[in-house]
Amino acid sequence: MAEEKTEGIGYQKEVEYPCTEEAFAELSGIIAGMRDLLGEYLVTELHGYPSQLSFIQTTRTEAGDRYLIELGLDVGKEKPQMFRLAETEQENCIALFRRVCMEGKLPDLAEWEDVTREIFYRHITLNLFKTAYKVVRENSSEIHQGFGFKHLSDVTQYYVHPDNQSARGTTTLCQPIGEALILFTAMLRATAKGTPFGDFYVSGDGDAVFLDVAVPEEYRVSGVVDRRIFRYRALSEGEELKMAAYDEKDKLLEGDMEHLRLLYKLLPSFMVLLGRELDSNPEYRPILERFMDGPVADTFVNLHEDFYQNHKLEEYGLEYTDLSETDVTGWRSWAESYAVIRENKAAAEQKTEAPVRRFPASAFSPEQRALIPRLSAEFVLPENLVSVCNAVTAGDVLAVLFHGPAGTGKTISCKLVAQSTGLPLMETVNCTENLDEFVLGKYIPQDDRIVFRESYVTKAIREGGAVVFEEINFAKPQYLAFLNSLLDDNGFVRLDNGELVRRNPNFRFFATMNMGYFGTKELNQALYNRFSAIVEVAALSDEAITRMLTARVPECAPMVGKLLGVYHKIKKKVEAEELDVVISPRNLE
Repeated sequence: MAEEKTEGIGYQKEVEYPCTEEAFAELSGIIAGMRDLLGEYLVTELHGYPSQLSFIQTTRTEAGDRYLIELGLDVGKEKPQMFRLAETEQENCIALFRRVCMEGKLPDLAEWEDVTREIFYRHITLNLFKTAYKVVRENSSEIHQGFGFKHLSDVTQYYVHPDNQSARGTTTLCQPIGEALILFTAMLRATAKGTPFGDFYVSGDGDAVFLDVAVPEEYRVSGVVDRRIFRYRALSEGEELKMAAYDEKDKLLEGDMEHLRLLYKLLPSFMVLLGRELDSNPEYRPILERFMDGPVADTFVNLHEDFYQNHKLEEYGLEYTDLSETDVTGWRSWAESYAVIRENKAAAEQKTEAPVRRFPASAFSPEQRALIPRLSAEFVLPENLVSVCNAVTAGDVLAVLFHGPAGTGKTISCKLVAQSTGLPLMETVNCTENLDEFVLGKYIPQDDRIVFRESYVTKAIREGGAVVFEEINFAKPQYLAFLNSLLDDNGFVRLDNGELVRRNPNFRFFATMNMGYFGTKELNQALYNRFSAIVEVAALSDEAITRMLTARVPECAPMVGKLLGVYHKIKKKVEAEELDVVISPRNLE
């Protein structure tokens, strides 16, 4: 015998294989001496066993001289197994222990009950937040509806939490937390609009939170969740989490925590924890409510990182079990508590919105005013740009950065702001091709002399007006260095001929960029900080794409539905295979 440990009426024996007659006599004596007491057991661990057996254990049942025997295989390894033989007689139990412990012969397990899932996988304990960074969907690494971000996207330029302890001090997103945050806020937003598809409830003492949410159709079609899942329910009580997935008929889908990725159980787990965070964290709530009203990338990153940092060291017990009978009588419903807030917001929305302020006509020459954009009627200024327009006109905003996926209308947004404010668009610079050391002007031959010819960018700086730098993060940093002084408090540029040009009070700078595409670079932090407004341009909805296509290519109207279907299939394939190509609504046109 190597070691013996006795606790109450439990016996744990560690035995070197093959077991000696003396050691086995002690084991059989314990088996024979077991009384009809609840919980009395014998666990025998075998060291040096010739097969994958880890232990054999037995318990005397309350039914009399009958014994329950269990065999553990590969316990402690990646895929443990456990088998059970119930209701055998004492002499059979002792004989089985002899064959296993002394002769090294495993019984025919085909006659035994496989209880692996019941024992090992119905309930697991893990650090949920750190595990999330290791889990990604097989069909796509993109965070669904997550502003183009992907699993492990570096978003340091948006936000760094004070408690960030990563080796490089970077902020990184993960797909499970990101998609739970998107779906959770979508659920709250739908409730706020009076079209709820889910709700969460908080117990009277605030210790428990229950989530009940119907899964939107697009989540199944796009492969975010298993096609069989129509509803999630989850319950958070202290450090214990229970969750369940249901089919179209609200029947529990059979599963266990072994299939964590198959049924994507991290999604309801994080959603119910977000409900707890929203209810209990007074600092988190206003940020999340702001994201509900206006989803933008920087707030999304803020919410994701705060949520992770607040709970990154916590371990949770996870159990997959039916929650359809959960009684929430007397619990606080978020949907009901938000009814008053919704009424107040509806009343506020009835107030007259402030009109867009324009530059006075006298601010620019007739030649400049001829360069004010005049877009077709299909382009309408979005509500979220009204405040940007007024800040641009007032001079509170000098430089604006628009970013988002390709083909979402970033350059059009620049032109809409200029059109709405009466701001001449003096120059549009494509940084992928045209930006070089001559962006402010260059020497050219003229007659028998070499003269310096300034560019329209310099003309805008000197006389006023706007310039747009498209795809600014494709440019080489050395060719953007002049922007640091131009966009500083005392803005100026120095030309190659030595002249110093002071920035006109009516000069405005716009830039656009995609993120994460092949060939792009991170903006220098000093330049990024000089943008006084950063606007996320979300992916166009199918309705917006349809409106654009039918306006620009009227003959496509009868087949626009099929075009959209092909577009989404190609987009999904590009994302799934992580190809270095971009498919956007512009390609459809």
